[in-house]
Amino acid sequence: MKQFAVIGLGRFGSSVAAALAEKGQQVIAIDTNEDLVHDVMDIVTKAVCMDATDEKAVKSVGIQNVDVAICAIGTDIEASILITLLLKDLGIPVIIGNAVSTAHKKVLERVGATKVIQPEKDMGKRIADTLTSVTDTVIDHVGISENSSVIELIAPEEFVGQTLRDLDIRTRFGVNVIAIKRKADKNSDETINITPQADDVVAKEDVLILFGENAKIENLNKKS
Repeated sequence: MKQFAVIGLGRFGSSVAAALAEKGQQVIAIDTNEDLVHDVMDIVTKAVCMDATDEKAVKSVGIQNVDVAICAIGTDIEASILITLLLKDLGIPVIIGNAVSTAHKKVLERVGATKVIQPEKDMGKRIADTLTSVTDTVIDHVGISENSSVIELIAPEEFVGQTLRDLDIRTRFGVNVIAIKRKADKNSDETINITPQADDVVAKEDVLILFGENAKIENLNKKS
């Protein structure tokens, strides 16, 4: 179990804090707004109303001991920079920043952020990728990096009835089958096989969850 700190409990920060807590992680949630702190109090390990630019105050709640700190403050650029600097000085191994612009992102990276995200931009890109990638056979698309993705692909007819060993998708296309989703029928609920084996047989209407380089996924999709 890792320890996380989430600073800034707006829509982005509160959703991150709640998601981490739901996964059983220890979360310290911090904001200057008492109402926002109250909203997550029953969800996270510790919720504190304080000014996170105050080194003495953040040390008092043990933030220096966390494995990952997320500075979810976006609009208050000055505060996000100061807090990132403080987190760096405290020696926190992983610092994630939240930027509202490319310039803001560059500054956060320079002052010590390990990774900087731009939620609205990233979400916009994901939606665009999904809209342009989804076809009759590709039903979802998640970009993992600039060059790789995870997609959900309805099994092509030529795959049906064959085992994963026979299909040899990794060798033929350079793409990994990481799970198989099988539709519900009148006798059973939808199932997801998260550890597909070589002898698993692909059935009609199965959805293959694939991971690989975008170009290789596109090549497989064209042939499906």
